[in-house]
Amino acid sequence: MTDQSRLRYVKHRPRVFIVSDISNEPDDAQSMVRLLTYANELDIQGLVACTSCWMRTRVHPEDMHSIVSAYARVVDNLNAHVHPANPYPAAEYLASNIKSGPPVYGRQALAEDYPLSEGAQLLIDRADASDQPLWVLSWGGVNVLAQALKHVQETRPVAAAQAFRAKLRVYTISDQDDCGAWIRVTFPDVLYICSLHAWGEYGNATWTGISGDLLMKSLDAGGPDTSLVSKEWLATNIQQSGSPLGAVYPDVSFIMEGDTPTFLYLIPNGLGVPEQPSWGSWGGRYGLVDLGGSSRHYADTRDAVVGKDGATHLSGKASIWRWREAYQNDFAARMRWTLSPERSGVNHAPVVSVNDSGPGAEAYYIDAEAGSEVILDASASYDPDEEDRLEFAWYHYKEPTTTGSLVHWPAVPDVEFVPTLAAAAGAGAIVKVTIPPPEKCAVDILTGQPLPKGQVLHFILSVRDDGTPRLTTYKRVVVQVTNHQGRGGRDLGGKVFDTVTEAMGHSTGQETLAATGQ
Repeated sequence: MTDQSRLRYVKHRPRVFIVSDISNEPDDAQSMVRLLTYANELDIQGLVACTSCWMRTRVHPEDMHSIVSAYARVVDNLNAHVHPANPYPAAEYLASNIKSGPPVYGRQALAEDYPLSEGAQLLIDRADASDQPLWVLSWGGVNVLAQALKHVQETRPVAAAQAFRAKLRVYTISDQDDCGAWIRVTFPDVLYICSLHAWGEYGNATWTGISGDLLMKSLDAGGPDTSLVSKEWLATNIQQSGSPLGAVYPDVSFIMEGDTPTFLYLIPNGLGVPEQPSWGSWGGRYGLVDLGGSSRHYADTRDAVVGKDGATHLSGKASIWRWREAYQNDFAARMRWTLSPERSGVNHAPVVSVNDSGPGAEAYYIDAEAGSEVILDASASYDPDEEDRLEFAWYHYKEPTTTGSLVHWPAVPDVEFVPTLAAAAGAGAIVKVTIPPPEKCAVDILTGQPLPKGQVLHFILSVRDDGTPRLTTYKRVVVQVTNHQGRGGRDLGGKVFDTVTEAMGHSTGQETLAATGQ
């Protein structure tokens, strides 16, 4: 039987606070079922029922209790399949943290005579209880958060209110009441991830990459594998799995689990870095709306991904659906864990380490001189089930290098991962990477001057086993390119370009205007 102490261990579990308009439609309940299968790797601080533009005058905490009751029947089985230091919380604990938000729409809850809801009070208490960030994951309206922010602002000194907000991190599934824009304008210092589009135009939002291609037929058509989010897949792997938790997973009305990207973003599997929304994770990739620092609002950005059809698709949604096979397989495996405490016969995720990074989910940071060679050694990675073989795949994730960066370079250069001959470690476990030369990644394109620090490159190692279903763990290698020797500068004859267009050798149109006297 698998040694439980060799299973994946999470050193730092993100603190999460869920606010959901559960029972407006089935997808909130679906997301909550999946959420509870990750309750050993996410520190759930609150479950609050709220309103939204779709359900304005009622909240349904009782439906959260029903799902937690189903979880109570499987939590002992779940605990047999995770590292002893990452146990699942007791159902009684989760039930005690189910509260109600104000049963009114949006900013009606901010009226001077409207009482602070128990959900908002719990949010305040949970943020106060730790110096660690509290991720407020909003699956409906955000008047619970708005109430909490307004109350703190009005009852605490300015510095104390700022310190409170500094601990908050928000990921909302678009705006579903009139509080979202109010929060972002009133409290721009709160880190706030939210798709930016016209009201109700959800088809434009990154989060629809979870499964929206089934409903919105033109969404990256041909790219995502729709079979992995079909009713048939859900019935086989979740609803009819024999699990009491799977039995409370409702049928789809619109799209499967539209709210799930909020916590997929935080799952500590080695891919994402929560404090860096532009770096990407299972929950998508987002960039700052204003690089000038006036607010911390992150909105949709795009990934270029080769889809199932072999074509390259460029969209925000692709930053989620690109990981679909991995996150669906992971959910299916965890649902199987709920059936029995026996660890044999079910699959568990690989444990991944690169060089001296250790086996945790934290990114591995290195400095590397432009043009140098770097060895990345993942041979210490292992499969806790022992009988499974591991497949190593390295990927250069270019988009995080460009998103939100002040422009110095016209492009992110390619790199090649060259396997070494250490076959015993597994094909691809050890690779050699040549960092691009300085003129490609460490020279200011406008001035031609070498930069001591050039681009930051992102390499993703994906380690997948061959169990059933196949499971994946990642390691992100973040490479700060350096150029301490000042190499690669261009002699521009004293000229400094005014525009990137001109620096790249293209016309700015000024010549035509000058010739015509305009």
